[in-house]
Amino acid sequence: MAPPPELIDDVTAEIFLRLPPDEPEHLFRASLVCKSWFRVLIDPDFLRRYRTFHRTPALLGYLHSRQVIGGGPDPSFYPTAGVPFTPYPYFRRALDSHHGRALLHVDNDGWYFTVWDPVTGDQQRVPDADIDWLIYSAAVFCPVSGCDHLHCQDGPFRVVFIATDDIKELVKACVYSSETGAWSTAVTLDIDCETYAQHRQNALSVRRFHYTPYVQPRRGALVGDDIYFTLRWNNAIVKYNWVKNCISMIDPPSHSAYYMALMEMGNNTLGFACIEEGWNLYLWSRKVKSEAAAEWMQCRVIELSGLIPIAIPEDEAFVVGSAEGVDVIFVTTTAGLFSFELRSARMRKVAEPNVYFSVLPYMSFYTPGTLLALAQLINFIMHFSSCVFVWFWFVNS
Repeated sequence: MAPPPELIDDVTAEIFLRLPPDEPEHLFRASLVCKSWFRVLIDPDFLRRYRTFHRTPALLGYLHSRQVIGGGPDPSFYPTAGVPFTPYPYFRRALDSHHGRALLHVDNDGWYFTVWDPVTGDQQRVPDADIDWLIYSAAVFCPVSGCDHLHCQDGPFRVVFIATDDIKELVKACVYSSETGAWSTAVTLDIDCETYAQHRQNALSVRRFHYTPYVQPRRGALVGDDIYFTLRWNNAIVKYNWVKNCISMIDPPSHSAYYMALMEMGNNTLGFACIEEGWNLYLWSRKVKSEAAAEWMQCRVIELSGLIPIAIPEDEAFVVGSAEGVDVIFVTTTAGLFSFELRSARMRKVAEPNVYFSVLPYMSFYTPGTLLALAQLINFIMHFSSCVFVWFWFVNS
């Protein structure tokens, strides 16, 4: 019996188009089956269609950071997908991940930033900001207006740096442009005496005695042209508009939750997640009609008791991050780090117990550059192994 005819490329592409992006190992394995499949999978038109078809980048891995007083974790990238990634560069602290890039802070004969793509291995160095920082956070993102962030990893980027000044203990922020190669002039958060007194009183009411507005080393939330960070100052939220280079402060929906996560809610609004009153996960959204009329609205309250494994009876759960677009909240207990899917209430263990403070999810598509490079590497190894075998046989024959 004659073998069945091979599938034409168009039909093959339609099948591959429907493989889930959160399981990129299927595309990777398919690329190694035969040359015709490999040709389909590295075609730029196919990969553009693949990203457009699925729209939401997959959660491929994460980095994490601790409080400054807790020291940094071992510099590592933790993949959640079963595919090989490029080696991660040396860094002291992971700061952010947006739009297919990760932002790392490096101390190697002086401080500087590295903007890194874990899939392609591309690295770009950014000089340290001109702020005498004491405690800080930062963000990296695509600045192109109207971009869907599906194909922009090779495009321009911005880095926002926000810090509590080491000398005057004031909150300052600035933005770096990859197009100009320069930082903007740093702007300072203006805190009047009445605001300071109110936050001091709130801090006393919850037994917090830190009145200096320390920037929390947490991942910021990007909403339009604004990016939001938290202060260790009664959970106050700082809003930095990177286009106008201006900075302001807003109140949070909860002053008592020490662990929380800011996020973009999908409708261009700022979200706030925290666990209070035992095991209740609270989700808030900030509705803005005008800056004066903005208010926090409670979206959901989810009881997590019984859903998350614990190691000891008196265990507590803490929110340490979120992944936009896939509605995932990261929660930590003494039993480990877990991802909680808001739509399905599915809980999945991501990592073993550790001191988690801010989880930085890496979301992207497994791009053709990696498939091509890895396939070429495999072909080289196979060819080299064959040459060694022939040489060994010739010498010993």
